[in-house]
Amino acid sequence: MTGEAPAPGPITLDFALRQGGFALEMRERIKARVVALFGPSGAGKTTALESIAGLRRPRRGVIRIGERTLFDAGAGVDVPCHLRRVGYVPQDLALFPHMNVRRNILYGAAAGPGGGFDHVIALLELGPLLDRGVAGLSGGERQRVALARALAASPALLLLDEPLAALDAALRSRILPYLERIRDELATPMIYVSHAEAEVRALADRVVVLDGGRVLRSGAGL
Repeated sequence: MTGEAPAPGPITLDFALRQGGFALEMRERIKARVVALFGPSGAGKTTALESIAGLRRPRRGVIRIGERTLFDAGAGVDVPCHLRRVGYVPQDLALFPHMNVRRNILYGAAAGPGGGFDHVIALLELGPLLDRGVAGLSGGERQRVALARALAASPALLLLDEPLAALDAALRSRILPYLERIRDELATPMIYVSHAEAEVRALADRVVVLDGGRVLRSGAGL
């Protein structure tokens, strides 16, 4: 792989969370460029991402990216969402319909257009779309804009919640190479939620299999 980014520091996901009758428990310390959380609907994959992003508060444990602690129940650490430096692309993408593509991407970025912005735009081939409204974009274009917005803030970790699930097979095959570019050219580690084996095999170098809120197995592949 040309221009491959260096391997990131370890990601510590050692926490437990309960919401209603559902409980999620993870005890993982992972060093990988792309970690896939794999399993059926209701396994706890999205809940895990929301806990890492700071949208849900575990009842115990530690969440750490490299040496930076985002959550530590015992030490009373709970970094607010906007300070976690975590880029999150949810299933519904959450683009702003009243903003054009450029303003969507720049929303929340640490700085205005510059080297980092230009790199992301080039990486995802979004230059011709910058002045267009998001309402008229195709599903694949909207997905690329959501990825760019998450990356424009220079996150320490990128969370992707089934980014290809809403796309048909043709669009999935067109978007997957962009995800591979992010993996190979940027130093940003990713946690990728999916229940599609082909995506996981193409992207991930570590897989955590979840079911019913528990880790069934964790390793280099499915």
